[in-house]
Amino acid sequence: MRKLLAVLTAALALSLAGCGYNTFQTNDEQVKASWSEVVNQYQRRADLVPNLVNTVKGEAKFEQDTLARVIDARSKATSIQATPELVNDPVAFQKFQQAQGELTGALSRLLAVSENYPNLRANQGFRDLQAQLEGTENRITVARNRYIKSVQDYNVTVRSFPTNLTAMVLGYKQKSNFTVENEKEISKPPSVGFDSAPANPKVGASGVAR
Repeated sequence: MRKLLAVLTAALALSLAGCGYNTFQTNDEQVKASWSEVVNQYQRRADLVPNLVNTVKGEAKFEQDTLARVIDARSKATSIQATPELVNDPVAFQKFQQAQGELTGALSRLLAVSENYPNLRANQGFRDLQAQLEGTENRITVARNRYIKSVQDYNVTVRSFPTNLTAMVLGYKQKSNFTVENEKEISKPPSVGFDSAPANPKVGASGVAR
């Protein structure tokens, strides 16, 4: 009986290996690593916001509504727990994506408005923070592109034969990716302060290029 069980176990292992089980594990780990980097870079940006806001507050006549939007957008973005499991929940992923997009827009607006305040533009502290923010936005773009590619690879494995059979048996499902609309928005030449970034692949929630 033990020998039969061992033979069946070995046969099952070989069957899973032949149907992409190991590929799923490799791709899943890559998605997790890529997602972690996206989250790290977004957190890095969020950490810069308080100092940026405090510096801008030093300009007495600066638009308070613009500052309020940045503060509110940061609060929303940091309130979402971006765990590795979030990429398996399309609704939660969409909320995360929307919150980060709102912060991007609020920061772009702040930097655009700052052009109207020569004293602020001449402030070394503000210029240093702006430079750090620009660098972080570029790193966010790179991290997102890597995540998009890793999810594409994983989702293709889920949908392709014969690995789709393994996916059905083991319950593997496609992971969420950045939407076409979001990628179009982030690929636009940014407002004052952010360097233009190369266009990201146009990828939908399924991870398949369109």
